Amino acid sequence: MKLKTIIGTAFIVSACTLPASAQVGEQRHNFSVGVNGGINLNSVSFSPRVRQKNLMGINGGVTARYIPEKYFSMICGAQIELNFSQHGWDEFYEDYPALQYTRKMNYAEIPFLAHLAFGKDRGLQFFIHAGPQIGFFLGDSRSISGNWGDYKGFTVEQHDKAVENKFDYGITGGAGVELRTKAGNFLVEGRYYYALSDFYGSTKRDYFSRSAHGVITAKITYLFDLKK
Repeated sequence: MKLKTIIGTAFIVSACTLPASAQVGEQRHNFSVGVNGGINLNSVSFSPRVRQKNLMGINGGVTARYIPEKYFSMICGAQIELNFSQHGWDEFYEDYPALQYTRKMNYAEIPFLAHLAFGKDRGLQFFIHAGPQIGFFLGDSRSISGNWGDYKGFTVEQHDKAVENKFDYGITGGAGVELRTKAGNFLVEGRYYYALSDFYGSTKRDYFSRSAHGVITAKITYLFDLKK
């Protein structure tokens, strides 16, 4: 699955970054900047498994987008963001409601996105985003309740374990709609991030062989054109 995801993303990015001379399209130089904000629904893929429910966090930052060409009916460009994003997990055991553990993890994230859109230059457009994403761990906070020592059979090695790999990377993609007006461009988007890296050590000597983020994001972006 990882290889297919990477190949698919590379194909999309390459389609948007071909030299203009190799494409038969309408040239344009639309550069936009703005801000974005939204919420994350977070979980972590652990192996061995840790039971959990989605943890809500915030996501927001600045966005820059460049659209060099319209290729037939497809608007093709690239977008980059610098975001503050909260990840983590919330452990949940339905039969043991007194046992609770939450870890919130803060990251500075940079997604590099291919931007493919269809629609009118003024009005409503449908768009797709896909590309790689990197992140830098900033810090975390933990909350715990209940006497975990009274119960057996739960994985608890993650509770006191510090983040070992502070560089995060993976693949992100999503879709949404954009309303282009004279007052600026308003985007509503849903996105999913699949981490290829583990934040705990994952060698044969380590307890976890997998500890990677999975994030569903809903966000709103406002962009204004610096150059059309």
